[in-house]
Amino acid sequence: MKRYNVLNSLWLGLLLVILALPLSVAAMEMEDCLGCHSDVDEVGDDLFIDEDKFLPTEHAEMGCVTCHESVTDEHPDDGESVSSADCLDCHEELGSEYMATAHAENASCSDCHNPHQVHGIEAVSGPDMNQQCSQCHEDVDVMDSHSQWLPQASLHISKLPCITCHTSAEAYEIVLNITQKKKKSEGGKGYRFSTYDDLKQYSNDKEIQQLIDIDGDNHISLAELRTFNKNPEYTDLHLSGTMVPSEVSHDLSTLDNRYDCTFCHASGPGSMQTSFVAFPTEDGRYQRMSVAEGAMLDTLYGTPNFYMTGPTRSAAMNIIGLIIICGGFVMPIGHGTLRFLTRNNRKH
Repeated sequence: MKRYNVLNSLWLGLLLVILALPLSVAAMEMEDCLGCHSDVDEVGDDLFIDEDKFLPTEHAEMGCVTCHESVTDEHPDDGESVSSADCLDCHEELGSEYMATAHAENASCSDCHNPHQVHGIEAVSGPDMNQQCSQCHEDVDVMDSHSQWLPQASLHISKLPCITCHTSAEAYEIVLNITQKKKKSEGGKGYRFSTYDDLKQYSNDKEIQQLIDIDGDNHISLAELRTFNKNPEYTDLHLSGTMVPSEVSHDLSTLDNRYDCTFCHASGPGSMQTSFVAFPTEDGRYQRMSVAEGAMLDTLYGTPNFYMTGPTRSAAMNIIGLIIICGGFVMPIGHGTLRFLTRNNRKH
C-alpha cells in the first residue's frame, strides 16, 4: 500500500509538470518582444520601445507579459489584440490621490508617464520632471500667471520643478546637479546639465562619482565639495541646486503655505541639511549620493553656486558682519566715553 501511494504521488507530480509545460512555453520572453518592438521600422512609431530607456526601469524587471498577459508565443500571427494592465492595479494609493484632482478629468496616467520609460523621482532631473507639465501648460502662460504675484518668477520657475509647489508633499530636499558652460554651438551663454559622456572626459578611467567623491565611500564630505569647487581643472563645471519633494505625491493641490515666502526663505538652516548630488548614469537616469550636513550653508566653498535668501548661511560672512556691527558701535560708544571723561575740561 505504501509503495502504491508513492507511485501515485510520482505520477501525479509528473502530470502536473506536463500540464504546466505548455503554459511556460506559451509565455513570450521579453527578449522576444524587444526583438520586434525595439525596431521602429518593424512596428512603427506607436509601438516602438526604446530598449535603452526601457531596460533600466522597474517595469522591465517585471517582464512584458506581467502587463500584457494575453500575449502568446504566436503573437502577432494569432491576430489577437494585446491586453494592457491598468496602472491602478499596482499603483492604487497614488491613483486614489490623483483621481481626486482636476487633472484626472483631462489626463490619464500614460499622458504624463510613459510606462516604458518611467523612473522614480530620485532618478529624474528637475527639467525632465517639468517636461510632463509643459505638454499642457505653455511656458508663456506659466510665466504670465506666476509673474502676477511671485517676485522673480522666472528665477523660481527655472530653479524649481513644478511639483515642489504644486503637490501636497510637505518636506523637500536639495539636489545638486553638475552643470557646465555652454559651447558656442549650444548658444554660448549660461550652463546646461552635464551628461554622463561629458563627465567621463573629466574623470578619465575613474567613475564620474569620483570627481567629487574622492575617497569612493559613496558619501560626499564638505572637504570633498571644497576640493571639487576649487579644482582649476573644473572651472567650467558648477554645482546647480534645486529643491525637490522628499516623497512623491499625486495630490496636485497647491498648499496655502506655498504662497507664503516664509515656507522656504524663513525656514532656517535646519531645513537645508538633507542634500544630495545627482550624477548622470550611462543609461540616461540619475543616481543620487548623500552630502554631509551643512554643505548648503557653506556658500563660499561648499556650494558657491547655490544660495537661497533666508536659510543659507556663510560662517565667514557671519564673522565679517559681526565685525561691521561691532565697528558701528565703537564710534558712538567711544566718542561718548571720551566726552564723558573730558567733561571737566570743557567747563572752562
